[in-house]
Amino acid sequence: MNAPEMARWNLALRFGLELAALVGLAIGAWSALSGWVRWVAVVLVPVTAAGIWGVFNVVDDPSRSGKAPVEVPGWLRLGIELVVLGGAAGGFYLAVRPNIAIGFGALIIVHYVVSISRVHWLLDH
Repeated sequence: MNAPEMARWNLALRFGLELAALVGLAIGAWSALSGWVRWVAVVLVPVTAAGIWGVFNVVDDPSRSGKAPVEVPGWLRLGIELVVLGGAAGGFYLAVRPNIAIGFGALIIVHYVVSISRVHWLLDH
């Protein structure tokens, strides 16, 4: 099965979700911790998430460049995405921003519903 194409608006939404996820993870780290650890975590948590997001991919993924520095099965890639995006929603909620967390979660759902053919493709790879 060939990789499904994604609409440009959905790719733009996905990119926005990726950027917002880094903010949500940083905000969550800031809210959950204190002292000097807070300062370290606010940098390391989003940088680590971005590194994992960018390195572990499925070859020919339509939402990516098609390249996979470290090739992983589709179910694992989907899991990485859900952990990062869900963690960011949790970060917004933890920072006492429930409306932002709910809105962000709703956009995540919209993205995956519209990308259901990609989800099926990932689960088949």
